[in-house]
Amino acid sequence: MIAESGGRAIARVLNEVEQATDEIVDFAADLVRVPTVNPPGEAYEACARLLGDRLRTCGFTVRDLVPEDRVEHSSRYPRVNVLGRRAGGASGPVVHLNGHLDVVPPGEGWTCDPFGGTVRDGRLYGRGSSDMKAGLAAAVYAAEALRRADIPLVGGIEISGTVDEESGGHAGVAWLAEQGHLSAAQTDYVIIPEPFGPDRICVGHRGVYWFDLVTTGHTAHGSMPFLGVNAIDHMTTVLEAIRTRLAPRLALRTTALPVVPTLAQQATLNLNSIIGGQTGPGGQTPCVPDRCVATFDRRFLPEEDFDAVKAEIEQLLAELSEEHPGLRCALRDRMLVHPLRTPADSPLVQALSTAVESLAGSVTLVASPGTYDHKHVAGVAGIEQCVAYGPGALEQAHQPDEWCGVDDIRQATQVLALTLLALVGGS
Repeated sequence: MIAESGGRAIARVLNEVEQATDEIVDFAADLVRVPTVNPPGEAYEACARLLGDRLRTCGFTVRDLVPEDRVEHSSRYPRVNVLGRRAGGASGPVVHLNGHLDVVPPGEGWTCDPFGGTVRDGRLYGRGSSDMKAGLAAAVYAAEALRRADIPLVGGIEISGTVDEESGGHAGVAWLAEQGHLSAAQTDYVIIPEPFGPDRICVGHRGVYWFDLVTTGHTAHGSMPFLGVNAIDHMTTVLEAIRTRLAPRLALRTTALPVVPTLAQQATLNLNSIIGGQTGPGGQTPCVPDRCVATFDRRFLPEEDFDAVKAEIEQLLAELSEEHPGLRCALRDRMLVHPLRTPADSPLVQALSTAVESLAGSVTLVASPGTYDHKHVAGVAGIEQCVAYGPGALEQAHQPDEWCGVDDIRQATQVLALTLLALVGGS
């Protein structure tokens, strides 16, 4: 949509990002210094204020959107989403850039302050530097580059900072979509600057099915276990069957979706947790455990039908019940997200690909091994044209000494700016 001589406009926009590199990195570091740890959801208000103030400085009209009807929101841990809009010509498309404010707990093993926002040897260190506060900074300054380059808009730009992505996004992007703040009626394209690197565009993800398996026994005194039925023993039988029967079958199934890393192109099943036995305030009680709960994470492929995915588990449990009289194991659903892929002919993918190729020399389309807020953009807001593209390495997410390269931040900001220029830039 660039009516001005394309080369001059591109050069001006790229130069504005180049000149602003230190400013972009400093803003990303400021975001990292706000410890928005989820759970429980700390410091959201402070981070929302920081982002909102910067958006206002960059010419956006800004609103704080608080999901007061959500159970996640509380006076102690308020959920505050930020939405900025900059309008252009009424006839053009609207591009929405969304990033999440929250980060996972830092955990152990750090050699630097997780919330120090330290820049050293060409890297920004800190929890959320890669996932995904550098991406938020890149989004803000991609739009700002067009403004500083005096590029008018023939469409609109929206930027949101949302909460709780790390715990499902239900009070964040999902709530914005449910309330109509993000919808196909007003937004054409969505870019989520998750850390896939400056030369990769993420166009979808595998499906996820979280479920519990619950074994039930009969309690008795721990000194007389022969009078009870041990639910944990029954769970070990179930786990062994999953390991030896189901897991090998899943390893043989692969997808044409370009999931990274390569091993994630298989169907997978992970045992997330096991809880069993009776506990009191002082520790374990001397009882035969009458209940055991195991939580699983099944990642399924676009080529797999979900009904068949669930039926396969149910069939295994039925076989075990026949083989082991008295074994009682129930399946309980927890969460379901279907696989997604952005349409192959998407103008958004084409514009981003052109921008990446012009700066990196080549582009790779990939898919995510896990889900992110794309699921809510497509499933709740109804916006099909959604991708993830942003600075940082996916492998850095949730790691100790997490970092994002300064060069990655600059290049990703330039790519996003060129993409905005192509989609909503005017003369």
